[in-house]
Amino acid sequence: MLATLIPLFDSEMSVCSYSVFARKTNLFLNPSFMAGARFDGAGTVPELEVVSNMGVATLSGGKEVFVPINQFSIFAEISLQCTVPPQKVVLLMDNSIPPEEAYVKRAKELKEQGYRLAIRKIPISSFEDYKELIALCSYILLDHVKIDVSKAKIYFGRQYPGIKLCAVNVDTKEDYDKLVADGGYDLYEGSFFRMPIKKSEKEVSPLKVNYIELLNVVNAPDYDLTDAADVIGKDPALVISLLEIVNRMAFNSEITSIRHAAAMLGQKELKRWINTAVTKELCADKPSELIRLVMIRAKFAENLASEFEMAMQAPELFIMGLFSALDIMLEKTMEDALEMVQVSTHIKEALLENKGDFAKILQFIKCYEDADWTEVSRILVLEDIDMNNVYTAYLGALRWYRDLIPA
Repeated sequence: MLATLIPLFDSEMSVCSYSVFARKTNLFLNPSFMAGARFDGAGTVPELEVVSNMGVATLSGGKEVFVPINQFSIFAEISLQCTVPPQKVVLLMDNSIPPEEAYVKRAKELKEQGYRLAIRKIPISSFEDYKELIALCSYILLDHVKIDVSKAKIYFGRQYPGIKLCAVNVDTKEDYDKLVADGGYDLYEGSFFRMPIKKSEKEVSPLKVNYIELLNVVNAPDYDLTDAADVIGKDPALVISLLEIVNRMAFNSEITSIRHAAAMLGQKELKRWINTAVTKELCADKPSELIRLVMIRAKFAENLASEFEMAMQAPELFIMGLFSALDIMLEKTMEDALEMVQVSTHIKEALLENKGDFAKILQFIKCYEDADWTEVSRILVLEDIDMNNVYTAYLGALRWYRDLIPA
């Protein structure tokens, strides 16, 4: 099993829901699946298995999840496969489902069961053919490149009042900003929120400079605990967070100073906590999805270390994941951002040049995030990795994030 989440944003760049995409079979190991065998078990929805196993609290922070269904799985006993409340699930239809009476009737049944419906990949020329199915939907996903949103807003407003328009394939921040300014769309899906910074235009704020100083202290070889404690003392939020974590670890210990708290945590754990806590603070003025992205990347990379035969470098891979969007956090190019922090050569090569073994894991994670199952499957074959171990690693990262930052 492979599974990932793709966020849908509103005009404030807040995540409103997630699309779940899954794959149960590695096509490179099962070439017959690309022929008729792909219809075996077509009545099951692997995304529902993921949702049911994880629950929406862990999977999406309680937000509704879009689950794709096709011309076969629409007739499955979806209520038996799904153990979460139906109002949290949006069944996402596509053009594999023909606008015929049997499918319209089934869509009505699913809506009566409490599921909300959405539809995607419908060409403009087929809107009228699909009018009965579209009328049942709460959302329609549109390729903003192919659609004139001003006309679409008028058309859908008249024909299907209440339906929400979702722009997909929004790949740049400029596209997102323009679409928001023009109005018309309710939700936006795409990679725009994590695109690399191409030009350094802003100075780093003094508060972020303090955080970078702290990162450099703890990422130096054999760093001094007291130096780290002194920098932590400059920021009340970090002080409170440190005391909270130490108090959870040692109930009966009376903490007398920040240096004492740092010593209680120990050098290794303090370094890990600081890298995580500071990354959260560096993302404080960014979309909340960015902190979720880098945290899950970090833990996913750490969990994958043994699969890529790099178990001894798991802590360093964790830091690579945290810093994989450092350019966005600091609003500088990655080259300029990495000039400000102390990281290993392995991490620099991966983030700047896409070279080395670390880059291989980061590229794998990015393909996984995009649900590029063909490329993911290819890498799994080349590296002789069991796809179920990857799925376990990803779910472990989701659970870790849930416990780290409760919804």
